[in-house]
Amino acid sequence: MALVTNLSYLIWCSQLHPRNNHHPSGFSRQTPGHDLQLNHRPLFTSSSADASFPPPPRWTWPSPPSTSLTCSATNRPTSPSSEISSSAKIRSEVLSPFRTVRMFFYLAFIASGSLGGLIATSQLIGALGNSSRAAQVPDILMGLGIDVGAVSVFAFLYYRENSAKNIQLARLSREENLSNLKLRVSEKKVISVNDLRGIARLVILAGPASFISECFMRSEPYTEALLERGVLVVPFAMDGNSPSFEFDESEEMEEMTSRRKRLWQLVPVYTMEWSRWLDEQKKLANVSPESPVYLSLRIDGRVRGSGVGYPPWNAFIAQLPPVKGIWSGLLDGMDGRVL
Repeated sequence: MALVTNLSYLIWCSQLHPRNNHHPSGFSRQTPGHDLQLNHRPLFTSSSADASFPPPPRWTWPSPPSTSLTCSATNRPTSPSSEISSSAKIRSEVLSPFRTVRMFFYLAFIASGSLGGLIATSQLIGALGNSSRAAQVPDILMGLGIDVGAVSVFAFLYYRENSAKNIQLARLSREENLSNLKLRVSEKKVISVNDLRGIARLVILAGPASFISECFMRSEPYTEALLERGVLVVPFAMDGNSPSFEFDESEEMEEMTSRRKRLWQLVPVYTMEWSRWLDEQKKLANVSPESPVYLSLRIDGRVRGSGVGYPPWNAFIAQLPPVKGIWSGLLDGMDGRVL
């Protein structure tokens, strides 16, 4: 009787399990990315008639694992400033196309001189241990000195070239990080610094709100000349306060007021990124973090000048060519040397 009961239970269980969930090899077929779990809780409440049979197992889908999404302040992943991106390395190769070749030959000459010095050293040891070869010692010493001198010269050249490469990569990386910073042009438009490359020469002011307000007042006599040279100001109050910009709204000054608003229309967005970039520049320049500074960018987006204190608006007018006219394209590279 027990045998008949067990056989009937096996037949009943085989009818309950869906056949399309099992592979012919004996492994259950599962949907990629999900694992099936057995839930031994009864699907239906057992009655007294079938109480002798254990409840059939039930296949259930597990709930998907909870994932947490972390967003940065700029709503995009940020990389440490110490890392050099591939685009900065490519720009470095373009700016100095023969540097890699020179560094390769320097290493080859260092290896050749080191090998020659090793051979000369072994010959010198042999000559010093054999009195019959004593006459060869001066020639061996001369060759050894030449090898040591050649290794020293090419090691110095390689060190200088590598240092110049690291400095250039650091500068290009800083410029790339600067180009990714965001600016608000209007309430509905946010752009990056890179979008203004070839269009405007930015002057970044970083300091307390009182410093920004004083810079605003000092720029008033030079508003028109600065706009003619494509200068746009980026005021960044690092103390968290809002600088006061007072515009003359009278009808007589309507045109001048619109120009001054255009000169000071840019507002930094994601201030944590701006603060981090400016703090790095101050650290590299050995400037106190509390010191107010200014940075002047070329029209190609590279830094052409910087300093502590108020920006020299009159010097900008004297140094920078206008962005419009027959000389604009020819004088685009006359923004000054790159820092």
